Amino acid sequence: QVQLVESGGGLVEAGGSLRLSCAASRSIFSINTMAWYRKAPGRQRELVASITSGGSTNYADSVKGRFTISNDNAKNTVHLQMNSLKPDDTAVYYCYAAVRQTVYVEYWGQGTQVTVSS
Repeated sequence: QVQLVESGGGLVEAGGSLRLSCAASRSIFSINTMAWYRKAPGRQRELVASITSGGSTNYADSVKGRFTISNDNAKNTVHLQMNSLKPDDTAVYYCYAAVRQTVYVEYWGQGTQVTVSS
């Protein structure tokens, strides 16, 4: 079982920055993949960025060069640094974790709102 608690959302002007954090209830070394998804009104949920326990990262094309996902293993926390924010980035951002057991078990955080004003 993994509990995920997000923090760091808020309101920011276009061009600004925010850093989201996701604290896991267990060592992230034991979590195969952690990621950030987002869901905007009228849009499907989309993968924003992911990071494996080995440190491999993946980004949506829309955020490449602007967002950075990273691990803080000492604090069992994953961060999403978001720079050059655009109104189109406005969404609820969800932390995600996948743990491989006999099958992959998925966990989700409660979500944090990010609003970018133009």
